[in-house]
Amino acid sequence: MSNEVKSQISLETKDEITNLLYQEAYYLDNRMYKEWLELLADELDYKMPLRETVEGVNIDNISTDSAFYEETKASLRTRVNRLYTKSAWVENPATRQRHFISNVVIEPGDSVNEYCVRSYFLYKRSRGSTSDIEEMFGQRNDIVKKIGDEWKVASRTIIPDQSVITTMNMSMFL
Repeated sequence: MSNEVKSQISLETKDEITNLLYQEAYYLDNRMYKEWLELLADELDYKMPLRETVEGVNIDNISTDSAFYEETKASLRTRVNRLYTKSAWVENPATRQRHFISNVVIEPGDSVNEYCVRSYFLYKRSRGSTSDIEEMFGQRNDIVKKIGDEWKVASRTIIPDQSVITTMNMSMFL
């Protein structure tokens, strides 16, 4: 990244966007899912494509036609609302989870008050009294926009480092 690009983003903006990501992790870790939804733009595109195992060097191994999920804010709202009912048996008892966010890089987006944000994630969870710990890790590519006076995640592509997901289910939000 050139110094010219770095200077286009103020430290205040970088701090606000980074704090958005940390607030999001806090909400998710504490099962404050309705509050988390408020951090997402109405036109949200939220997806996690499959990572394929391919031979060769410098070959794109992210699937363009298959995904673990492709969601909108409306579909995420449906999932969240279900978690507040007795029919969400996969989360009963509730998992204990942590989202670790690091290596945040912020670059200007395609329009004013829009930024491309790359971050790494490590997600860990445990359930019940078992000693098993599930984890996922990888990269998130976000578009973050200022809507009114609030920062919102408008798009997220989650790229897991694993090609085989070993978690018991995919009920988490990343």
